[in-house]
Amino acid sequence: MPIGAALAQSAPLARLQSLLRESNARFSVIRPLLPPLLAAHVRPGPVAEDGWTLLAGNAAVAAKLRQLLPRLEATLLEQGWQRNAVRIRVQSS
Repeated sequence: MPIGAALAQSAPLARLQSLLRESNARFSVIRPLLPPLLAAHVRPGPVAEDGWTLLAGNAAVAAKLRQLLPRLEATLLEQGWQRNAVRIRVQSS
């Protein structure tokens, strides 16, 4: 069975796939706002009812993202995304 068919037949897997697409779509909105060297160390994280998480490669990247957070949240809102918190987490290796 192809993976796409398996995902479509399982409600939990279909929901997970939908959340993954949403996370990637949000990231595509904010990525142009990130300096190129910073963007290389940021990944989209999980989407939950209470917000969305950005995964930072290290503490310095997380600190810079926190400085940019108001601009990132405003851009997401302008692009039609719900007003949910954007969380920053340092990605563990």
